[in-house]
Amino acid sequence: MKFKSRAGHILGYSFLVVFENDGIIDAEELKMMKELALEDRIVDDDEKNVLRHIFARPNPAEMSLDVRAEIREFRNKYDI
Repeated sequence: MKFKSRAGHILGYSFLVVFENDGIIDAEELKMMKELALEDRIVDDDEKNVLRHIFARPNPAEMSLDVRAEIREFRNKYDI
């Protein structure tokens, strides 16, 4: 099965929605980025790299505890 990386879509979404808005990842924004990354059921190396950089940008203290926990779980599950 051939897959297509969604890294560019994730990056574009993060800058247009997440960082242009308030710079904080909320639950809906995280859900969308996860859906983009998992569209083909594989989080490829390009997607991991983009997500790693996106997740490192916001100040964790400004995100909800639930979002921080979900990011940590997603990172661990997909080795991001």
